[in-house]
Parts: sequence; structure tokens; C-alpha cells
Amino acid sequence: MSMKHNKKEDQYVWELELKLRLQKIEAEQQSIAESEKQRLKELHWMHCPKCGQNLVTGQNGLVEIDICPSCCGVWLDANELETIVASESGFLKSCLKILE
Repeated sequence: MSMKHNKKEDQYVWELELKLRLQKIEAEQQSIAESEKQRLKELHWMHCPKCGQNLVTGQNGLVEIDICPSCCGVWLDANELETIVASESGFLKSCLKILE
């Protein structure tokens, strides 16, 4: 029994193969993007955004702040400023009310 050449079947196989190759390429690209994101995070983690030096941590009441020993920059994480203002009274609080 001889097999007939079927163009539709060939096209289906080619399209299926193309889809599988594209999925593989997309998965590889996503993996590369994730590893690059992780590499950049490790490269910049706890480094001063201004001068690039390593940050040290300090304590301000209940809040742990990041301080640059080189340029004396002070860096706060999300909601830490609100925590400091809520626990402080006096000059700092009155100055920060201006920004509201």
C-alpha cells in the first residue's frame, strides 16, 4: 500500500513544529530575562543609588534605615517615613506636614 502525499497534513506538521519551536524560544527568553533580573538585583542590592557605595543599616526608633557612609545619604523603604513621622514630634513632623 503506497502513501499519498497530503499537503494539508504536511502543513499541519510544519505548523505544529513551528509552534513547539516558538514555545521553546519563548521559555528560554523568559528564563534569560529572569536570570538577568536576579543578577541586576544582586548587583545593586544595598548599594547607594547616588554614589554606589555599600549601605549600612541604622536604627531610628522602630525603623531600620539604610545609610551611605560615603555621601551620608539616608534611604528608607516603603512606609518607613510615615512610621518615623508618626512616632516623632517636633521639628521633623512640622517640616514634613508641609509636604502633605
